Amino acid sequence: MKLTIPIHRLKRRARQLARQNRMPLHRALDETASAEGFDSWSHLARTWRPRGPARVLLDRLLPGDLLVLAARPGHGKTVLGLEIAAEAPAAGRASVFFSSECTERDVRDKLVESGFDATPGSHGPHVDLADSLCARHIMTELAQARSGTVAVIDYLQVMDQRRHEPPLERQIKELKQFARARGLAFVFLSQVSRTFDPQVKPLPDFSDVRIANPVDLSVFIGGCFLHGGELAMVPNALG
Repeated sequence: MKLTIPIHRLKRRARQLARQNRMPLHRALDETASAEGFDSWSHLARTWRPRGPARVLLDRLLPGDLLVLAARPGHGKTVLGLEIAAEAPAAGRASVFFSSECTERDVRDKLVESGFDATPGSHGPHVDLADSLCARHIMTELAQARSGTVAVIDYLQVMDQRRHEPPLERQIKELKQFARARGLAFVFLSQVSRTFDPQVKPLPDFSDVRIANPVDLSVFIGGCFLHGGELAMVPNALG
């Protein structure tokens, strides 16, 4: 069954419907799915999920890899990061979603919006909503993680905010070594510089990753860049 518009636009339509009619998001999603000929939003999402970018990215992530997922606020990087973490268990891989930005409700709503079961005890990603993120905390929490585990970090720039932690570049290199030694894969959500102009180029790239202090971006095997509902997955030419 073909969708009338891309799924990310259907999500946006459902959010608008929920706001306009003051209804729960899950009901708005179901009504949107029904208009497309599906029994429910979860039915629609299950049908289209295997073709989506989250599964494609997950399948490309190998043990020891670091990937950057970057976009301006509101362009879907957190949702896509959560979808990657939520896809992992179905692929036989453990996953952890680290965030100091999201609340439990944020995580639940975004998972439901993407068609995943967000009920307590469901077979989904482990969620760590730390007050602040740093390499030390991440490595401590993943000390017993099995090989193949995927960790999504929300987000890169937050790790550069605690003055008593090592510089961001050192933290990233420590996590790279940790990933290689333990067979883990990391996805780092990232802000995009305000200088990015979609009138000049449609999507950001590595030159637009926002960093306040020096970071060797060559540690990342590639990047996924989003803007305006479009997405590009590119290898890292800096490596």
